[in-house]
Amino acid sequence: MEYQEILAKYADMPGGMIEAFHAIQEELSYLPEEAIVQAAQVFGKPVAQAYGVATFYSMFSVKPRGKNVIRICESAPCHVAGAAEVVAALEKELGISMGSSTADGLFALEFTECVGQCQGTPVITINGKPYVDVSPAKISGILAECK
Repeated sequence: MEYQEILAKYADMPGGMIEAFHAIQEELSYLPEEAIVQAAQVFGKPVAQAYGVATFYSMFSVKPRGKNVIRICESAPCHVAGAAEVVAALEKELGISMGSSTADGLFALEFTECVGQCQGTPVITINGKPYVDVSPAKISGILAECK
C-alpha cells in the first residue's frame, strides 16, 4: 500500500499524524512498521515519537489483526453483568481466544476499558459500534451482521 498518499493528506493538519494513523488503520486494521516510519518522515518527527503515538493509544494496533475488531468492556459493571460468559461465547463462536484474530482475517478479539455504555451491560463494540445488553445467546446474530 502507498502510505505516502494517505500521510500527505494530513501532513499540514494539527494532529495530522493521529488522523493519518486512523486512516491507514481503517484500510488495513493495523499500522504496519513501514507506515509508522514514513509518518515520522512526513511529520518531521523522530521514528521513536511516531512509534510512541502508534503504541500509546489503545485504538491503534501495530500488529496485524482481523478486519472487524470486537472489543469487550472489562470494567466492573460489565464483569458483574456477565462479561465472562460473553467472552466465552465469542471465543467459542470465532474459535479464537482474546487477543487473537481469526485465520480468515475477519475478526479480532480485544479487551477494552469502559466504553461509556454502562446502562446496558455487558457491552461489546465492533469497529467502534456499541452493542449493549449482550448475552451469549445474542453473539451469533451480532457476528452475522459483520460477515
